[in-house]
Amino acid sequence: MTTLALKYRPRLLSDLVGQEGSVKALANALKRAKESGRIHQAYLFAGVRGTGKTSTARILARALNCVEGPTATPCGLCGPCRAAEQPDQNLDIVEIDAASRASVADARALREQVQTRPAFCRYRVYIIDEVHMLSTEAFNALLKVIEEPPPHAIFVLATTELQDVPDTIKSRVQIFPFRLIPVGLIEGRLKHVCEQEGVEAESGSLRLVAEAGQGSMRDALTILDRVIAAGDGRVLEESVREQLGIVSAHLVQGVMSALAIGDSAALVEACRELNEQGADWATFWRELVLAFRDRLEQEARAARGPQDLLRWARMLHLLLSRERDLRDSSLPRVVVELALVTASQLPHLTPLDALVSGARPSGPPAGPPPVPSRAPQAAPAPEGPRRPTPAAPQAQAPLRVRAPMPPGASASPELRMACSEALRAIPGLRALGTAPQMASELRWEPPVLRFRFPGNVRQTLQDLEREQANPHVLAALAAVLPGLRELEIRFEGGTETAQTERPEDRLRREPGFQELLRLSGGEVLEIRHEG
Repeated sequence: MTTLALKYRPRLLSDLVGQEGSVKALANALKRAKESGRIHQAYLFAGVRGTGKTSTARILARALNCVEGPTATPCGLCGPCRAAEQPDQNLDIVEIDAASRASVADARALREQVQTRPAFCRYRVYIIDEVHMLSTEAFNALLKVIEEPPPHAIFVLATTELQDVPDTIKSRVQIFPFRLIPVGLIEGRLKHVCEQEGVEAESGSLRLVAEAGQGSMRDALTILDRVIAAGDGRVLEESVREQLGIVSAHLVQGVMSALAIGDSAALVEACRELNEQGADWATFWRELVLAFRDRLEQEARAARGPQDLLRWARMLHLLLSRERDLRDSSLPRVVVELALVTASQLPHLTPLDALVSGARPSGPPAGPPPVPSRAPQAAPAPEGPRRPTPAAPQAQAPLRVRAPMPPGASASPELRMACSEALRAIPGLRALGTAPQMASELRWEPPVLRFRFPGNVRQTLQDLEREQANPHVLAALAAVLPGLRELEIRFEGGTETAQTERPEDRLRREPGFQELLRLSGGEVLEIRHEG
């Protein structure tokens, strides 16, 4: 039984969809060859799978050998045209799979075979598929014959990896790019195929199949074949979604709405529903990102303000940045939930300027000016009810863990225990409580608490290095070490972390910024550099 991809394979240049540039160039080349009797003898078709490279090579072979040719519209009735329909049985159309015949011996055999004249056609056409798989020695063996082929030989090379083809080969061939086929053109072709096959297709179902093809007509036709079989001769949207693992558009839009209004509970519930449906998380993520991209386009075309556009752009950027984590993780549901909850809160963070103006009294500042920041700007949610802005939390109460330690206290059990209990009391950073017990030296020299660790535990203590300037960490330790302002962390046999401290660490040490974070209960989410 012939598959749809083979049955509807292009037979003429005019049948090719989405490759207008290459089609026009080849048609003009054939026209000039008819008029002048001369034609270029080496071509390279480059593009992703399923875009028509091999089909075009066969069409070119037919166009060159037609009794009326060379012509862009072969008759399809003469002997050479009919023989081109079955290239495996045509002595003058030689198809070679470079993936299985990549050795230098194969290339040398081909170089000798090229000298043989055609059996009954005008030209002998050599189609070398996946030519990038040839070895360097094989390319070298073919180089001379491609540069100066016999008058009767035409070479058509096809590849999905143009960058792997040597420049010496590229300089001797005419390169024709085969681009991804737009979704609309694939959908139109699928509709034509369904009409020819007498297959009923639901509205929107073929669009899903076309998108699943990802620019490849052959892949889209193969998927259509499977969907028709699953739908008992019909193309149903539900069947397409089931076969391709695509979640319902209603659920994707529901997730977008929940993101827009910051409804974390609805997002967690949506993830639970997806898990129960056995949805493919990577497919869901792709659908969500595309829906976000469409929403961003709508906002841009509606000439929204910069804050509205940036709000959607930031959420989309966060989703894209988590794509690799999703692919590599063994717990995709957790990655999705964390990314969605985080993205849902980005539009509702209070602008740093508003916090500064609200936290400081009018008049001259009492301390150094606040450090500029590019914290996310607040703006009305794009849809759904507006949530009230939460009041800034009160200053964190001192942690009552132990009596304050005196200056000069060294690595005594009391100092270690006091620091451990203080760190364990910090929400979200309780794992830091083990660090004082791992220190080979722990010394309190106001206003600095000095840690020294063995060099082999640095990997384990990455969190402490990262959070050493966190105002919440400093405040927790200051409850038992009055006057503490800084942590110094050293590793034996290593360098001081302060030499490679991050910009956000310096920012957090600014007195004005520490006061702002303390009053607001805020946290630095992102640091950007300009200039």
